[in-house]
Amino acid sequence: MKNYLVITALGSDRPGIVDELAQYITDHECNIEDSRMSVLGGEFAIMLLVSGNWNTMAKLQDQVPVLEQKLDMSITTKPTELRPQSKKNLPYAAEVISLDHPGIVNKLANFFSTRNINIEEMTTSSYAAAHTGTPMFSVHMEIGIPASMSIAELREAFMEFCDNLNLDAVLEPLKP
Repeated sequence: MKNYLVITALGSDRPGIVDELAQYITDHECNIEDSRMSVLGGEFAIMLLVSGNWNTMAKLQDQVPVLEQKLDMSITTKPTELRPQSKKNLPYAAEVISLDHPGIVNKLANFFSTRNINIEEMTTSSYAAAHTGTPMFSVHMEIGIPASMSIAELREAFMEFCDNLNLDAVLEPLKP
């Protein structure tokens, strides 16, 4: 039986971190099932879903303090289970672009949470507009919309919400 562990690590960015983490996991006879990683400012952040049998996972967790010191990173682990696939939620993507200003993510998150829509994944970035250098902000969200919800009504409410905040937005089904 497979056991699962979420590993998060944060530390100064440098070449070789992914290689060293992957080697550590492989050396402990575990497997990386899923991962997300990014450089934010000068810091490297990674989240890994790792699988293995109970004794290899226990050994892996026991050695985390050694790995933290070796990689000069803060590392946390948490046992987990695979999330059951929901056939009741429709996978959609929300794309938003606007002038950069504080509170955009908070307002978008509130729009979806008050409608019981789960944000499955989110990526944001700030950048300077071509030619003008105007500070811009983009958001990509993957969301799970309850199947019982009217997509047309949700889309209309979302577009009105975005228009009121001067956000350019699209809400469309996720393509496989």
